[in-house]
Amino acid sequence: MKLKHIASILLASFVIVSCDDTTDGIGTSLTDKFDQLEITTDTFNVTTQSISANAVLSRNTSGYVGKFKDPETGTDITADFMTQFSVLEDFNFPESGSIVSKEAGKIYADSCEIRLFHENNVGDTLAPMHLTMYELNKPIEDNKDYYTSFNPITEGYVRGSGLTIGKTYTLADIQSSTSKKANEDHSPCIRIPLNQSYTDKDGKTYKNYGSYVMNKYYESPGNFKNSYKFIHNVIPGFYFKADGGLGSIAKIYNSILYVYFRMQYKDSVYNRVATFGGTQEVMQTTHITNDANALRQLINDNTGTYLKTPAGIFTQMTLPVENIISGHEKDSINTAKITLQRINNTTTSTYPLEAPKKILMIPADSVQTFFQHHNFTNYKNSFVATLSNNGYTFNNIGPMIRMMYATKQRGMASANWNKVVIIPVTTTDMTIQTGGYSASYPTGVYNDMSIRSTKLSGGNVPVKLTVIYTRFK
Repeated sequence: MKLKHIASILLASFVIVSCDDTTDGIGTSLTDKFDQLEITTDTFNVTTQSISANAVLSRNTSGYVGKFKDPETGTDITADFMTQFSVLEDFNFPESGSIVSKEAGKIYADSCEIRLFHENNVGDTLAPMHLTMYELNKPIEDNKDYYTSFNPITEGYVRGSGLTIGKTYTLADIQSSTSKKANEDHSPCIRIPLNQSYTDKDGKTYKNYGSYVMNKYYESPGNFKNSYKFIHNVIPGFYFKADGGLGSIAKIYNSILYVYFRMQYKDSVYNRVATFGGTQEVMQTTHITNDANALRQLINDNTGTYLKTPAGIFTQMTLPVENIISGHEKDSINTAKITLQRINNTTTSTYPLEAPKKILMIPADSVQTFFQHHNFTNYKNSFVATLSNNGYTFNNIGPMIRMMYATKQRGMASANWNKVVIIPVTTTDMTIQTGGYSASYPTGVYNDMSIRSTKLSGGNVPVKLTVIYTRFK
C-alpha cells in the first residue's frame, strides 16, 4: 500500500512538472493549429418521399375515442381504446354489517358509472358522437408490445355475453350547468351509467355492475389487495369503440369507475363512493383505423411529403452519404444541417389539425426496434427536432452520416443503409438538481398518438443539406 501511495505522489508530481514545462507555448500552439485549419462547405440534395406508417407501438397513458375528418387532406381517422382499472394497495370496503344498501340481506350498490375524462380534443365539441363499451372476458397482459392495429374484438378479448352499453355524447358536456362548468374543479367527461342488471361469467346475476364489484370484495377481499389480482379476478377491463358520428376525437387522460353505496356510522347514514382508476400503472391500448385509400393518395402526392399521426404517414429521406464523404474521407464533419420546412395549410376550416411538435430522425432499419427497446435519442444515430419558425431543423446529423458510410465500407449495408425516417414523437424528461444547478435528462421517446398533420417541402423538389468540413493543411 505504501509503495502504491508513493508511486501516486511521484506520478502526480510528474504531471504537474510536465504541465508547467509547456505552459509558455500554449497560446502560440493553439494559434498555429488554428491557422493550419482549412474550413470548406458544400450543399447536397436530399430526396424525400411519404411512406405509410402502418401500425405503431401503442405505449401511452392516454386513450383516444371518436372519428374525425382532416379538413386539409380529407382523410378519416377513427380511434378506439381499451383500459384496465387499478386498485389502491390494501383497498377495502367498509365492514359488510355497516352497509345500508341491502335487499333481502344481499348487499348492492346504489349506482355505478364509468367516467371518461377528456382534454385537448380534436374537432367540433358539439358534434353528436356514439360509442359502445364492451366488457373484456380476460385481461390484456402487459408482457408483450401492442400496436395500433391491435383490436380486442377481433383478437377474442371481448366477452360475448358480457356487459355492452351504447352511449351518445358530445364533448361540450351540454348536460352540465354553466355555473358547474365555471367551477375550477370541473372536469369534462363522458359518463356511462352501469345501472342495469348484470350477470357475471358464472351466471350469477346482480342488481347492477357496482353490486357485482362489492359482492366480489366481500367474497374474496384478497382479490382487491393489488391491481394484478383485481384485474385477473374481478375486472379484466373495458373496450370503448367509436361506432357513430363524425366530427371529434377525445383524448381520454383518465378513466374512473365509480361505485356508490350507503353505510351507517353510529347513528347516521352516509353516502360513500369507491373509485377505481385507469392509471399508468395498468394497461391501456389505442386502436387506430385510417382511411387507407385517402392515405395512399397522399403518399403518392409528390408535391411534398406528409406527417400524419397516429399511425398515418411518415417521411423518408435518402441521404447522399457517398457523395458527402467523397474527397473528405479524412476530414471532420463539423456540421451537417438540414431543415424540413412546413407548407402552410391553405384550407379554411374551423377545426384545422395542428402540426406535430417534435419529430424524430432515425435510420430506416431502426423504426421498429427503436421503440420496442425503449431507446433514447443519442444524437449519433437518432435525433429530435422541435417545430420552430414553421420548420424542423436538425443541426448536425454528421455522426450518423459517418456511421452509415463506415457500415457500407465494411460490407454490412442493407438495402436501406442510407435512408432515414422522420417520425412524430412525444418525449419525457427528468430534471435533476445538483449543487444549485439543474440538468434535464431524457426518460422516454414515444410515437405521437395525438391527432396531428402537416405537409413538408420536398417530394419533387430536393431538400438541401449543408455540410461544413474541417481539415488540417
